[in-house]
Amino acid sequence: MQDRAAMFYRMLEKAFHSSAQRANKHRLRFPPLTPVDLPDIWIPRHDTSIAKTCSPHLKTNSICQTARVLEGKPIANDINSRIAAEICEMKNTIGKTPGLGVILVGGRKDSQSFVHIKMKACMKVGIAPFTVELPEDCTEAELFDAVSSFNENPLIHGVVVQLPLPKHLDEEKIISYVSPEKDVDGFHPTNVGNLAMRGREPSFIPCASKSCIELLLRNDVEIKGKNVVVVGRSKLGGLPTSLLMQRHHATVTTVHAFTGNPEQVTCGADILVSDIGVPNMIRGHWLKPGVIVVDMGANSVEDTGSLRGHRLIGDVCYEEAIVKASAITPVPGGVGPITISMLLSNTVDAAKRTYRNT
Repeated sequence: MQDRAAMFYRMLEKAFHSSAQRANKHRLRFPPLTPVDLPDIWIPRHDTSIAKTCSPHLKTNSICQTARVLEGKPIANDINSRIAAEICEMKNTIGKTPGLGVILVGGRKDSQSFVHIKMKACMKVGIAPFTVELPEDCTEAELFDAVSSFNENPLIHGVVVQLPLPKHLDEEKIISYVSPEKDVDGFHPTNVGNLAMRGREPSFIPCASKSCIELLLRNDVEIKGKNVVVVGRSKLGGLPTSLLMQRHHATVTTVHAFTGNPEQVTCGADILVSDIGVPNMIRGHWLKPGVIVVDMGANSVEDTGSLRGHRLIGDVCYEEAIVKASAITPVPGGVGPITISMLLSNTVDAAKRTYRNT
């Protein structure tokens, strides 16, 4: 009897393994997901030596200029004047002023310059500036402590960690540690996620993207229903700009370093926004006649004729674009000045929310 039972269980076990093998054979096998953080390394498909000769400040009689130049400085000046008046009223009514805290890690010249510009702009409109400078080799714990002190400081309403950070520091972790209510850069996952989702509102919108929309609207550029191509998908500019353009009901296409035919895609754009950080990457043949070009790039190139030995140019070859576009932003002097104004505006909004809730 026991032998019969043992034989039965052996047959059952054999049948089970056979069935499992057949199931494994026919099971769907999904390939692993492609990493989403592959670096966008742009490789120019043409001679980039023109980067040293293209200038956004060419005399208009040297080329047949057709595009309207969308200057950012007058818009920034207007915004800053309104902000200064608002801060003055806040000080007179409740005796409070907004505060902005900026953390700088390392000694990158461009980062130091950006922080200096931000602090100078703060003082001009009446925002109290706070800065912390950490050495290049600081630990994540030291940086977390600096962010935490700003998060908890009631005099500071906006917190900015100047990017990029040294490679040994995890940018995403640091950005996520900034309080969403003080994330005036708009990079916290909560704010970016809310920007992406219909029916939700982020506490703050990233400044460069916000300035791009402000510049277009103030120049009476229709966004709704237009074909918008955003070249680049960085968290600082390209990605949030794509999301914000969708909020304004544009049909948005993103071009990135893995796009096989970028020139063909960009030629369909009514509005082209570039944020890739490669000087003069986008040439005239990438553009259709009448396109509106917003160049968010700010690339430093060597210039022996300049007192500083270098100058800023954009991602778009200005010489070639200005004769094809209907409107274009200069670099410098286009999106840049408004971006600083949007940082100030976000800081004032943060302060108003704080004092409204106390």
